[in-house]
Amino acid sequence: MSDNESGGSRDVSALFSQGRLTAIPRKAARREQLLVHLARTLFEPDRAYTEPEVNDALRTVHDDCSALRRYLVEAHLLTRTRDGGTYRRAA
Repeated sequence: MSDNESGGSRDVSALFSQGRLTAIPRKAARREQLLVHLARTLFEPDRAYTEPEVNDALRTVHDDCSALRRYLVEAHLLTRTRDGGTYRRAA
């Protein structure tokens, strides 16, 4: 792991309390750090996920799984099929 990745993880850890995300950051740069962390820690590369599986994974850290899912897709960290049925962690 590079220094940037480990430093980013340390920074992101401040957003959590007892393993739960306390709030979704409003600042885009901070939110991007969080989203990268979530994509790397909650989703395996080269695995397809259904929307309920994505929601379940995101609910482990925050109740607003819909917002987090949308942010991950908009940030191109998760890709979604056209019909919205399958998600994958972006390469």
